[in-house]
Amino acid sequence: MNRRQWLAAVGSSLVCWHSRGAALSNQKTPKLVWLVLRGAMDGLHAVLPLADSDLLRHREKLVTAVQERAHRLDRGFALHPALPTLAKLYRQKELLTIVATSSGATTRSHFRAQDILESGYNRADNESGWLNRAVEAKRGQSLAVAHGVPISLRGRHLTQTWYPDHFVESKGDLFERLQSLYSEDDLLSQRLMSGLQTRDKLSVIDQVNRRNRFAQLASSCGTLMRAEDGPDCAMLQLEGWDTHQGQVRRLQTKFSELDAGIVSLRTALRNEWDNTVVIVATEFGRTVAANGTLGTDHGTGSALFLLGGAVAGGRVLGEWPGLKKSELFMGRDLAPTSDNRSWIGAVLKQHWQLTDQQLNNVFPEVPPAPERIIKSDLMRDTTVLG
Repeated sequence: MNRRQWLAAVGSSLVCWHSRGAALSNQKTPKLVWLVLRGAMDGLHAVLPLADSDLLRHREKLVTAVQERAHRLDRGFALHPALPTLAKLYRQKELLTIVATSSGATTRSHFRAQDILESGYNRADNESGWLNRAVEAKRGQSLAVAHGVPISLRGRHLTQTWYPDHFVESKGDLFERLQSLYSEDDLLSQRLMSGLQTRDKLSVIDQVNRRNRFAQLASSCGTLMRAEDGPDCAMLQLEGWDTHQGQVRRLQTKFSELDAGIVSLRTALRNEWDNTVVIVATEFGRTVAANGTLGTDHGTGSALFLLGGAVAGGRVLGEWPGLKKSELFMGRDLAPTSDNRSWIGAVLKQHWQLTDQQLNNVFPEVPPAPERIIKSDLMRDTTVLG
């Protein structure tokens, strides 16, 4: 790497976002946030099927610890008590809860299943992500809140990244000196100015700390997305869902962290929340039966959340397969009855107006779900993009 390339890299590290230009600055576009819960969230603990009499037989200690405080939904389901914001969104008809879903992965390997979840293919392509293909079809702009580009946003379409650093705050005169140094180099000047603009947008956000890291990242994401030249979509990640032991305590913490992040994202988006869909997914579910350490092991079926001001929510969707021994997948897992990709495809079709041909490129041979996902007053006529 030569000196000019290194300086360009330094300039770009200040920024993760480029302006789309004045021609698009005044257009209000539908926003999309893709949130991956890494480690396999237990969908049966997030969305409890309390009406299923076999639930207690499989995991009595896990259920009795939370069922009295759980937030009741339709069809005999309930949200974990540490998800009060999601429960409120459900009552406000801004949350769809989809049960017994699958990422399409036929493996219980975290890494392989996450690759499939992010690529959107039956066999993962680590250099082509479903969200990259979707935003390319939309001709939009994307942002990954991450150190590098996750598989979901890898591909032919340019994606920007942003992640907070922990360096000492630079003095103002440093940037003045850099501006003078870069004055005769258009590329470096542009990178520096973009970085300074991004810093200004996030200046009101406190420095990230361990206790509320995800909430701070979600807030930063919302701040960048609501900007006049903000991205059409963004990706967030939350790790720590592999609960082989002590699940009650550990998921209480993780669900609280997730819930606080949704609050921060919604607050930061401001009016853009009404035009936003947040997709919350995980690579696979957990075993129906608890193990000997009051945890659960790698499973299959889980749950999917679609939320946001643009969502026609207040419903529990998805066919429930039942928890009788004969109804379990391979005698141990919740049997998936639908594919995450079909629900996401419905979001892309109704929210971003992608055509069937474009959707088949995003999720080959997985047709979109027929259910209405987006509020009627936000539905637009499908526009064919050349």
